[in-house]
Amino acid sequence: MKLEEILHQAEALNASDIHLSVGKVPFFRIDGELRSVIASTINALEMETIVAGILSKQDYLFLTEHGEVDCAWQWSAKPIKRCRINAYRQNGTYAMAIRLLPQDIPACDQLGIPRSLQHLITAKSGLLLCTGATGSGKSTTLASLVAEINRTRAVHILTMEDPVEYRYTSGKALIHQREIGRDTENFTSALKSALREDPDVLLVGELRDAASMAITLTAAETGHLVLATMHTKDSISCINRFLHLPQQEIIRLQLAETLLAVSSQRLLPKAEGRGRIAAFEVLVINDALRNLIREGKTQQLASYMETGGRFGMRTMSDAVNELRRKREIGCEK
Repeated sequence: MKLEEILHQAEALNASDIHLSVGKVPFFRIDGELRSVIASTINALEMETIVAGILSKQDYLFLTEHGEVDCAWQWSAKPIKRCRINAYRQNGTYAMAIRLLPQDIPACDQLGIPRSLQHLITAKSGLLLCTGATGSGKSTTLASLVAEINRTRAVHILTMEDPVEYRYTSGKALIHQREIGRDTENFTSALKSALREDPDVLLVGELRDAASMAITLTAAETGHLVLATMHTKDSISCINRFLHLPQQEIIRLQLAETLLAVSSQRLLPKAEGRGRIAAFEVLVINDALRNLIREGKTQQLASYMETGGRFGMRTMSDAVNELRRKREIGCEK
């Protein structure tokens, strides 16, 4: 079984992900649901050929030594088509998860990104966090915001990603993209170095540990606009993750001073049954919320979000109900 055939089939079905493993048929994730479409199973030789054909020598060596590897891969030149790859070992054989990336970065309005978030990318400094489950579209949301900055602002944008998913062409902005493992060792070292590279805007693909979170706060505090993703269930959980870092008093002060907004998102099936649409929860940080964060009273944030519509805030429940009213999703979600 040839990988190109699998990719074309997945593309035709508008699949977001492909799962390949020895002794099993390929599985596609379509509109959030896992489906088997191709009847043929993959044997060990075919899987080895697929892995060796995709991975660079460096990535293949990393896979053999560590048992897993992340990378980006371009499978077509005309037009350019890119994937995010995670290859790993299971039961002594190789397996692979492939995320098919859109060829073009969607515009903010096309994704339904709330205007309250779009407005914040004009800020000179501060921290904008996007959170949600794996596969909820966080990276695409930030890519759309970065593309809008690139279109409208003469700034230096520096991205740190693992791996680089979307390729930007410098427009009004100057853009440099750094891939973890290829261009820099890890997010922490990339962030430390970034502060000496004269950026105006920083994109951090994912805040994974205390060190990268702390440096991100410093970057936002020292005159940079920072956009970053985290894996938490909602906006308030994202803030609580920061407040559980060491040196809590300092972190509370930094977060209160720098945080612009937190957005949490979910992808829901469209009403017509094909494709998914994002629902956005938005917590915009105003003076009252800064005081709550400074005092560590995050349990009160939810009530402010429920009543903060005039500030551009909305709960996930509000976002879902709005999509229902517009008949963009069904009534069961």
